[in-house]
Formats: sequence, C-alpha cells, structure tokens
Amino acid sequence: MSAERVAAQYNEEFRTPGSGLPTIAQHVKDFPTLAPWHGEYLARPLFVAEREIREFSDDLQHLIETVFSLPDRMFGGDLDAFRSVLGISDGHWEAIRRFGDVLPPQFGRADMYHDGTSFKLLEFNLGSEAGGWGLASEISRATMEVDAFADFARRNRLGYVHPIRAVVEALRHFGAQVAPGRDPVVALLEWRGGLADYGELWLNFQSALRSAGLDILVAEVSDVHERGGALYLGDTKIDVVYRSFVPDQIAEEPGGWDLVAPLLRALQAGGTLLWTPFSSNVFANKACMALLSDPARRRNLSEDECRVIDRVLPWTRLINADALKADTGLVDECLERREQLILKVNGRGGGVGAVVGWETDDATWRLALENSAAEGCIVQERVIPRPELVVDPVSGETEEWHAAYGMFYTPHGGAGAFAKVVPAGSGGIISIAAHARARSAAVFHQSELPTGGEVPATGELAADAAK
Repeated sequence: MSAERVAAQYNEEFRTPGSGLPTIAQHVKDFPTLAPWHGEYLARPLFVAEREIREFSDDLQHLIETVFSLPDRMFGGDLDAFRSVLGISDGHWEAIRRFGDVLPPQFGRADMYHDGTSFKLLEFNLGSEAGGWGLASEISRATMEVDAFADFARRNRLGYVHPIRAVVEALRHFGAQVAPGRDPVVALLEWRGGLADYGELWLNFQSALRSAGLDILVAEVSDVHERGGALYLGDTKIDVVYRSFVPDQIAEEPGGWDLVAPLLRALQAGGTLLWTPFSSNVFANKACMALLSDPARRRNLSEDECRVIDRVLPWTRLINADALKADTGLVDECLERREQLILKVNGRGGGVGAVVGWETDDATWRLALENSAAEGCIVQERVIPRPELVVDPVSGETEEWHAAYGMFYTPHGGAGAFAKVVPAGSGGIISIAAHARARSAAVFHQSELPTGGEVPATGELAADAAK
C-alpha cells in the first residue's frame, strides 16, 4: 500500500464515529516533554515509504561527502578562493578559522519537499544550531501512545526513528574523549539574548534529551566562564558545548569576541569540547548546492556522484558578481523563468531574504536579481509539494496541506524526520514563524511486507531494529 493509500485509509477511519484518532493532536499538545513548545500540531501524521526515505538518506549522505570534497576538487585546496565564491565575509571567516577549520561531522537536518514522485532537497543544515530534534522525537512518541493510532500503525506496518536517541549516542561517543566511563556534562549555549527567541525550542530539546537518559544544561554564552582550561556554568564543569549560535553573531555584535573568549580558551586548552565546529557553516552555505548543480563546475565529479546530485537536487545556480560575468545569459534565463524560480541568500536560513519568483512581478524580480549579486545568492527551481489530504477535526472537511519535511542525520546515518505544514496556497515558503496556521507533524514510515508475510513490530521498537 502506498503512502497516499495509507493516508486515505487513515482519513476514512478518522471520520468513523467513536474513533480515537481525532484525539491525537490534543494528546501531543499535552505531552510532558512537548510542554515547553507552544506550537500547534497537524490533525494527523504524515506517511512515507521506508524504502523511499532510506534511499534519500543514502543519497544525502553521499551528496554531503561530495560537498566536503569541493575545496580540493574545485579550488585546488585554496580555502580562501572557496569561501570567496560562497560569499563569506572576512569577519565571518575569522570566526570560523579561529575556532578551528576541522572537517565537521555529518550532523544536522535536511529540508525537502516531496513532489509526488520523490523527495527533492531544498537545502541542508550542518551543525548543532539546526533545531527540531526534540519536536520530531516527541511528536512521534506521543502519537504512538494513543491506542487508536498504535492499532492503526500495527495494521499498516508503520514505524519511526527517534532522533533524540541518535543525538544521545553521538554526544556520548564524542564526550568520551574528556569523560571516559561516564556521561559527559553537556551545555547548550545560545547567543546573548537568544533564549528569548528560541528558548521554547531548546527547552523542548532539553526535556526530550533528559527523557532519553542524557541531561543537558541550557544557558547563554554570557553565562559561562573559563577556569583551569575548562568551561564552567556556575560551579559545574562543562565537558561538551552544544553550540546553538553561529559565527555571524560573533562577527556582527560589538564585543562578540569578548563573549566567546572563555569558550575559545577552554577549547584551546582541551578541557571542554565543541560539538560541531563553525566549519559546518561553510559547507552548509547554499552556494555549495549551486556548485554541485552546475554542469560547468563539476568536471572533476564522477558519473555516480552526478547521478546522485541530479536525482535529489533541483536545478540551482549561483548568483554573484563573478558568476554573472562568467555566464552573461544567466540573468536572462532567470528573468524568463521567474515563475519557476526562488531566490535564496547563501548564508541565511528560515526563508530570510528569500524572493519567491512566482509570487513576484517582473520588475521586482529583476531588481532582486541585480541586488543579490553583492551579497551572494542562489536561484533554485521551484518544487511543488504534493498535497497532503487532512480531515479537519472540527468541520469534517478534507483540506489540502503542503509539507516541508525535515530529515535528521548524525555521523551514524539517518536519524528520523518530522514536517512543517501549511495550508496549500498560503505562500511559497513553508515556515512556522511566517504562517499563523502553520503546524508541526509526525512522520511515520511504512515498512514493506517482508518475505513470508511476517508483519514487523511498529513504532519506536521497529525503528530501533531498522537502524
């Protein structure tokens, strides 16, 4: 049975008088580990084929490995030339280099749409500042607690992967360097004032980690101090800093370097470790996708690598002064294809600075392209999400929603998924912050029926076995 047919069956059972399925959203909202987050939830989970999401996860891993090789294969190892193409300023580059330019682990979240045929990558986040791990884990866990859904999951071979468990595994393995034989003391550090904006998200993350057996402190960079070559929060020595701020904040805030000086001293002394270096921000720069997508730039990539790129990545091109000089026809092509393109700023996330071509007139689109060359942007081909049919629990009407899937990954591979959803037709960027009716949703995968007809266990246990 396809994911669409599972959804259709779910909606049919949802409408059945006396069904327990309509209670799921409220149960999720009341779930203890989700209490710090005050967002809303979709009336039903989303469903994907396990094989499909695993294949996408494998492709993504290979694609990121290719991204890591770009400085050597496209720029002869010249990191300054590489960062110049990415549009990274001198101040940001200093912050990245002073904290060490080691290759980052594959740890983050990929954002993608399903176009009705396959998943397409919109962008990928590398680094511990990418959020959503706790939401993804606990929405699915709470959903499985509802008996009506547990029965539906059993009958339809549905399971999920718990992202927080993968975080715990990664942090324990990493922290063993300074905390052998015990759990490391981990502190999530936001930028000064950052908890006012993102505190709900990180407190949900903290709550989910504690539920999975690993404690974590939550503070801001201004709250910690260095002593004896290690970082401290009050009298508590920190083994691992889980970073949730970015080099831009150091470079752009007056006194930014003074704020991170204790952390930098502790890292250099080796008493405290930093989970995900700032170099992750280099490789997550959106311009890397343009370098992969443009056939003129990938002469040193293998045929297999190019096939992976073309399979998962929409047409993407770099827009900066040098690119426009090298390809004089690029602007004309972008002007002609306005209704199929979106403009994104290389170093920004969450849709900040994006210009949606199909929601923009010709003059505004031309001006956006001209202005984008100075900061550095990409243009990317539009991906139209497949409609997700959802029964409104109040009206009983079937509504169309569009989903942006977020798939998590660690050095050990794919680590589960969730989705942000908005009503179809409500805007070209799917964002919780930008839409009053935006919702979060669990994502469950459907296992194929194994040889011999045996139906596997579902839910968290099934996910653990599949990992």
